[in-house]
Amino acid sequence: MPDASAVTCTELFGSFVLGGDEFALPASCFREVVNYPDKVSALPLSPKFLEGVFTLRGSVIPVVNLGRVFDPGARGALPTDKIAILDYEGVLIGILFDATGEILRVRPEQRSRLAYTDGEQRGVVAGTILLDHGARLVQILDPDTLIHIENVPQVRAIQCADKETRRHHGERRQCVSFRAGPSSFAFEMAAIQEIIRVPELQPSVLNSALCLGRINFRGAPVAVVDFATLLNAAPSREQAAAAAASPDQRIIVARIDDATIGFLVDSVDNIINFYSEEVMPIPLLSKARAGMFGGCLSRPQLGDIFFLDHRQIFSSNEIKEMRTGHANLYPKDEELLARNDRRDARRSQRQVYITFALENSYAVEIKQVREIIDLSMGELTRPPGLPGFMRGMLNLRQQMVSVIDLRSLYQMTPLEDSGLAKILVVERGDECYGLMVDAVENIMTIEDSHRFGAPKMMRNAGAQGDPRSEMDEVIDIGEGDTRRTLSVFQCDRLLERLAREIPALAA
Repeated sequence: MPDASAVTCTELFGSFVLGGDEFALPASCFREVVNYPDKVSALPLSPKFLEGVFTLRGSVIPVVNLGRVFDPGARGALPTDKIAILDYEGVLIGILFDATGEILRVRPEQRSRLAYTDGEQRGVVAGTILLDHGARLVQILDPDTLIHIENVPQVRAIQCADKETRRHHGERRQCVSFRAGPSSFAFEMAAIQEIIRVPELQPSVLNSALCLGRINFRGAPVAVVDFATLLNAAPSREQAAAAAASPDQRIIVARIDDATIGFLVDSVDNIINFYSEEVMPIPLLSKARAGMFGGCLSRPQLGDIFFLDHRQIFSSNEIKEMRTGHANLYPKDEELLARNDRRDARRSQRQVYITFALENSYAVEIKQVREIIDLSMGELTRPPGLPGFMRGMLNLRQQMVSVIDLRSLYQMTPLEDSGLAKILVVERGDECYGLMVDAVENIMTIEDSHRFGAPKMMRNAGAQGDPRSEMDEVIDIGEGDTRRTLSVFQCDRLLERLAREIPALAA
């Protein structure tokens, strides 16, 4: 029916094409139109019509596949698609479509509205525009309905005029990023007790698609949860088989309330240093476990990482069932308990260590490392006059990092393939250095009673190509057949050596 209440002035609409249909939105709602980004991160627990999210100048934008809103069987996104960024009442949403249309100047008599009875749920189509003497029909979308589609994130536009200034005002924090299924996630460092290689899982009567079994962790049974299944982000059968055989799989042992839970993930990637202001908000989806999503971190090369609130992953009842169920069914070994109690009585503190490979395995206290990044994080520049063991300079978020090739420094043979190498970023005053290692292996908590002075034969000062000659302490990790002794790497001592060898570093 004609809209008798329409304003008498001409209205502006922006149109776009989807399939064989043409749609329009009020021009005032459009912020901009962008090409389909190279990286769109799938958001777990989201409906099928939500393609994922991407970051655009400090905001996380959800991408709604309008075709799937109308027909769940419609095609997915293509690289040639466009995204219209809708900005309505401070909420940002990206609408996926095939091609841009034109700016339409619509007179009141060309426009109609759909009528809904009181209480009837409104559709995303609010009316029509008739053009070319009725030969052309354009459907008008209702922006208010679009931003309130069930399970579509409502992302408040972030005012970032002073973003660079406020970025350095909060507390500096650390998180560990990992991959499960097609997406990357991160836990805050404080939530993680340990990261271990996947041992043989023991069966549990609580086994399900979610709970894979249990492990013995410090004498107590700990349930192991498949993180991808938890998020309904399970890979295909072929991908699952490949992941099961991958040496990159890890179990992240986390403390949630008073329960210890193990999460099986495809890989643990990096330690990321960030400020609270860098966590971009994403909204809660009206789905189970949606409260676990604390925000999104975006990093060059790494892409978008979903930052998780570990306390919101499980409900209180689920935590209780996992804790009491395994504790009752698989009680701790009494002898082991007694031994642990005696050990607890004499220990003073625990320290968290990162273990890394540099031909052999070493450990470094995590508090000495600011963050861990991939060697491929950025392009290295090499000014003239640098010594051979300095790989170059890296611009890491507007801070220059001197990258030290430890293999070259210790006169070890070069790494054949440095594509998987990691950089331990450490600070000394206002200066920042990156220590290039072969790989990062695990994160673990070790009692101080397991740290000893290194035997003299391990500290042979004349040993070429052996970093252990400069390390005077070791830690014992594991038990029984898996027990190992690792030399403790001390970053301050290394930087003091570098300052002596390169006077510029001492300045």
